[in-house]
Amino acid sequence: MIGLSLDTKTINENGQSAIDCGRHWQKFEVGKYADRISGKLTDEIFAVYYNYEGDYSKPYSYFIGCRVEELTDIPEGMASLTIPQAHYAKFIARGEMPGCVANEWVNIWESDLRRAYQADFEIYDERSTDWQSAEVGIYVGVLN
Repeated sequence: MIGLSLDTKTINENGQSAIDCGRHWQKFEVGKYADRISGKLTDEIFAVYYNYEGDYSKPYSYFIGCRVEELTDIPEGMASLTIPQAHYAKFIARGEMPGCVANEWVNIWESDLRRAYQADFEIYDERSTDWQSAEVGIYVGVLN
């Protein structure tokens, strides 16, 4: 994948991740980063949570980008990221954005899901363009 990495890690404490990730999305959109990525395999945009320092209550890294062909050049100011192959549980956030995604994450955090904490991601596609009635796929890495 090629995209934009958050400069520092974020944390879910006191709503900090909502602030950091929201600002990161604004930067990604205003800077038209998706348009600057060549070799895209699809128009889907991925938001990836990775490099966890523990469970969901600990700091983690955040990345927004697109899947690309191998050996695609990385534009200046951008980064690459590989989502590890793993077992993922799929969830669907439905409703008004961005609240539906935030609410689905709270449900995941409160569940008894045996998470791997390697990488988790959301996929934004044509189903997520209507912010009043969006649908976003959330993939959470799980232990076997």
